[in-house]
Amino acid sequence: MSDSAATPYAFTKLVVHDLEGMRDFYENVYGLREFDRVKAAIGGQPIDEIMLGVDSGFGPGSLILLQFVGAPAPTPGAIILGFVTSDLDDLVDRVVRHGGSVHEAPSKSEAAPVRVAFVRDPEGNLTECVQMLE
Repeated sequence: MSDSAATPYAFTKLVVHDLEGMRDFYENVYGLREFDRVKAAIGGQPIDEIMLGVDSGFGPGSLILLQFVGAPAPTPGAIILGFVTSDLDDLVDRVVRHGGSVHEAPSKSEAAPVRVAFVRDPEGNLTECVQMLE
C-alpha cells in the first residue's frame, strides 16, 4: 500500500501538428468546446495549446491539444483516447464526416456489456468509442 494520498487524474494532452484543424475535429465530432489557449514553453521549446472540455472549465475530462511550434508532425498512436456515447453508430459516422477514419468497426464486446469501435482522427491518433449496453 502506498504512503501517499491518491492524486486524481485530471486531463490528457494530445500532441498534434495541425492545432486548429484538430480543434475543429474534436469540437465537431465529440462536442468538446474550446475554453482556453496557452502559449508557453516546455524545456525551452515553444508550445501552443488549446484546452477543450464539455464545459468552460479545466478538470477531469479536459483534452488539451498541444503543438510544439516548428517541430515535425508527431508519430500517431502513442496514446488512445476514450469516449463514451449513447449512439456508437452516429458517433462513428461523425468521425468519418469530419475527416477521421474507422480503424475497427463497431462490434459487441465478448468481455463486457458494451459495443466498441476504434477510430482515428485526421492525424491518425487512435480513439476507443464505447456504448454501454446495460
